[in-house]
Amino acid sequence: MGGDKVPVLSRDRAEIDELRFPELTDLLGQLRFSTADGRIMLGEQRMMLLHAAAFGTLRREIIELFGEDVARGLFTRMGYQAGMLDARMARAIRSSATLEEMFAVGPQMHCLEGIGLSQPVRLEFDIEKGTHYGEFIWTHPLEDEEHLRFFPIGDQPSCWMQIGYASGYSSEFMGKPILYREVECMAMSQPACRIIGKPVEEWGEEGARDMAFLMPTEQRRHAPGMTEPAVVSVAPPEQEPADDDSPVGLSPGFQSVMHMVRKAAPTNATVLFLGESGVGKEVFAQALHRMSSRSDKPFVAVNCAAIPEQLIESELFGCVRGAYTGATQNRAGRFERADGGTLFLDEIGTLSPGAQGNLLRALQEGEIERLGDTQSRSVDVRLIAATNVDLREEVLAGRFREDLFFRLNVFPIRVPPLRERRDDVPLLVARFLRKFNRVHNRHLTGFTQRAIDAIMAYDWPGNVRELENVIERGVILASDNSAIDAAQLFTSGEKFDTPQYAIGPAGQFEPRDPSQLLEDQLPDHEGERAFRCINNLLRGTHDSKDRISFDEIETVLLKKALDCADGNVAAAARLLGMTRPQMVYRLKSRGILEQRNR
Repeated sequence: MGGDKVPVLSRDRAEIDELRFPELTDLLGQLRFSTADGRIMLGEQRMMLLHAAAFGTLRREIIELFGEDVARGLFTRMGYQAGMLDARMARAIRSSATLEEMFAVGPQMHCLEGIGLSQPVRLEFDIEKGTHYGEFIWTHPLEDEEHLRFFPIGDQPSCWMQIGYASGYSSEFMGKPILYREVECMAMSQPACRIIGKPVEEWGEEGARDMAFLMPTEQRRHAPGMTEPAVVSVAPPEQEPADDDSPVGLSPGFQSVMHMVRKAAPTNATVLFLGESGVGKEVFAQALHRMSSRSDKPFVAVNCAAIPEQLIESELFGCVRGAYTGATQNRAGRFERADGGTLFLDEIGTLSPGAQGNLLRALQEGEIERLGDTQSRSVDVRLIAATNVDLREEVLAGRFREDLFFRLNVFPIRVPPLRERRDDVPLLVARFLRKFNRVHNRHLTGFTQRAIDAIMAYDWPGNVRELENVIERGVILASDNSAIDAAQLFTSGEKFDTPQYAIGPAGQFEPRDPSQLLEDQLPDHEGERAFRCINNLLRGTHDSKDRISFDEIETVLLKKALDCADGNVAAAARLLGMTRPQMVYRLKSRGILEQRNR
């Protein structure tokens, strides 16, 4: 399966009776009931049985207590998480099946988990090109039955959790955001529910309101068409711009950080962000500033580790002419530039002892002195600090002032590493692909399945910063108007430590080295894979490991012909029985000439 080019799968309504899902045996084999410890397991995920009536009662009370918009958002996000988890399981269970059979795990789990029966009307997707169109009919939907038990027929669809599931499953499967919308619903007096799914950008304005339900409640308050929740918050709604600098995520870890940020934003409390390098502490600090009452004032950021120790105090507090060699004029420091706004000090654990003492005074007294000056200056600055070291250990080691630590540690917020919030990876990947397509004027369509598997298998020790750099590398290396493959992302000896499993010949789980995701795409193996694939086809046999697309075979032939002709394009063209212009066109369309000229 890996990074094979996905065939376009399409069925018209007249052919619906011919479109059959595979047997459920493999999925049923993942379901285990244990009376020894009271667990129900589906694959590696713990499950639970819940009375439909109890679920319906909970759903009704949430709607009545918080309002329909808040309730819809909660259940949509709940379904989205379940869909993402099932999509990951689908890759493991049907790793050697066709992509159509693998995708069918989602609709089949829909049935197996008691949510309702899903029947395909039309299904088309191409992972490499990033295209997706799905249309399904739902019958016996649990949510509609329970909704109609308490509420009358209305003019809005009510399968919120199911829509979230379909969107989450397809987004994880495709490696890009896919939005499903319910266009017909039994709760609207129609005989069955009908859903349609497409990439988010293809929905336009009509999908904006539905996408808002995937946001946390506070972020949804000012989304188009949303009503105010029944519970009124005293905190001002944050004004987060839809740009590449705002934090994005759906994982519990991300939501926990954003909850703490929203709590701290309306206050003037000092905030200390803790976490590994590259987790995005400055991005969260900027979001906090935008949500605060100081949002119209400056946000000044300082990386304390990047400034020489002898200059850090003059950078923070400013200096007067003659304060030291090279100080030829009076200069305001970062505190004065941030007056009225927010000062962000990154890597604060690297401050020198002298700078630590002056910083403590500035925080306690609200006053600073320029280096070499005797005049105190009042400043109104909110401090946000960040560090990737344990400041308590630094205090014990005598490298950091204890009184300053207590002054900074008023409101600590830990930002978890990316490996602890993998649910955020698909959204971040989609954002970075859009960003670098724009920055480098490229038109990459998405990622191969092999690339998606490798991205999800990697542990990301460099966190979001490393992910961003890797996606930029892929955008640069991949041929325009094509999908990015794993070998174009991981080119610097990245180590895959996360254990992965595949289904063995006897149906059992077997360990798999994730580095195989890259090895199959190394240049030395390209010809061998193409040779095996062609031989298998001619013999009428099938081996999913050696499956390769026609485009990949043609690319291998072009490269080999060019190698055999020692780079002579005309000679290579003769070897393949084509003209030189035909050869040049194919070489340029695949970026082969550019690669050889580097």
